[in-house]
Amino acid sequence: MGVRQSDLPLIKREDTWAIIIALGLTLLITFTFLSGGYAFFKAMAVNVPTWSNDVSKVTDALAKSGLGILYLFGFFILAFAFGAKVMGYNTQRFLTGFTVLFILSLIVTILGSNKYMKDLQLETPVLALLLGMLIANIGTLPAWFKEALRTEYYVKTGIILLGATLPFTIIMSAGPLAMMQATIVAVVTFFAIYLAATKLFKLDPRFAATLGAGGSICGVSGAIAVGGACRAEKEHVSIAISMVIIWAIAMVLFLPPMAMHLGMAPGPAGAWIGTSEFADAAGFAAASQYNALAQVPGADDTAVKTFTLMKVVGRDMFIGLWALMAAILSVTLWEKKSIGESERVDYSQIWRRFPKFVIGFFIASIFATVVIMMLDPKTGSAFSKDALSTVKTLRSWTFTWTFLAIGLTTRFRDLMNFGWKPLAAFTIGVIINVPLGYWLSNVIFQAYWMAVK
Repeated sequence: MGVRQSDLPLIKREDTWAIIIALGLTLLITFTFLSGGYAFFKAMAVNVPTWSNDVSKVTDALAKSGLGILYLFGFFILAFAFGAKVMGYNTQRFLTGFTVLFILSLIVTILGSNKYMKDLQLETPVLALLLGMLIANIGTLPAWFKEALRTEYYVKTGIILLGATLPFTIIMSAGPLAMMQATIVAVVTFFAIYLAATKLFKLDPRFAATLGAGGSICGVSGAIAVGGACRAEKEHVSIAISMVIIWAIAMVLFLPPMAMHLGMAPGPAGAWIGTSEFADAAGFAAASQYNALAQVPGADDTAVKTFTLMKVVGRDMFIGLWALMAAILSVTLWEKKSIGESERVDYSQIWRRFPKFVIGFFIASIFATVVIMMLDPKTGSAFSKDALSTVKTLRSWTFTWTFLAIGLTTRFRDLMNFGWKPLAAFTIGVIINVPLGYWLSNVIFQAYWMAVK
């Protein structure tokens, strides 16, 4: 499992470098837009038009964007590789691996822009996921390529860039609601999995808590944080991570078409995905897929916004608190200690386990909101339309790399190396979580999520 990110110095964490890269990029785009030199970043925002049989439409667009593709590749490979070097990754392998990952991202973006692929509901996010899984499961990936498959690195960068395109006023208005809904879902799902694991299947309480955290709070990060806090066995943490990945991928394929079938509006649909998805990266894939399927005029990326409010602002915020609670329960109930032996609970775990990239997300949102408020209406409108649109496009590329990395690191043979009891316990949580999330998002709090634009 390796060293947990929360145990590393701040400068060696993916959260830190995601914040540096995403906020730095947002600052550069803002500064150059207002003072000159914005053409470089505008060129980086490469888009592939929808095409059908006329391949020349794509080739012409790519030819016009040739320099922009080089800018896009050059900026991100330098930024990511510099952070990778500081974090102690093998830089040479990372550079080679990211180059291949970038080429694959171009291929899936072109294929995902095809009209027939869209009609088959194979938009870029799902296509990237499926292509990655196909490659990962037909052979063994070389070590130099694996070095660049840093899912959390890419998705956290994308989430912070998303913050710049999400006005802080929306976060302030919907944030408390997201926390309320997240609290209900987290508590119910956690105890459903925990009780099923301990009472029905007689699993170790610490193992059960790790499974419950993966299914109720923050996916992989939640399983690692809570598993470490309660001293679960490394094998148990690995199994919990496998459960998260299996169901996260299943939900990418299930939730968007189901939301469409149920006639859900973009706002509630994104909130439902944020409530019932188990990993940030997979959730963004599902929300993006719903947006592509819905094609609601004027809705733009509403589902992505409400997903972010529900998952990042709501559920991810719980990770530090739940890690602390697990540590307390482990010390006081689960670990059998000799008479007279005592251990002080480390309350600093709330801060150590807290996902720091969430802070970057808030800073980006506040920064962009303040900039718009300080500008005159005409310039502020242009900034929102042009500069933040560039941020949005670059964010989409980081998510494409994320979806590819998820697929390329998903080997079904490895995921199935566990007994049926953990899967059964986790599945019980899913069976409860999904309808509960629908009820909260589309019935109880529907008016709130409908108001997000």
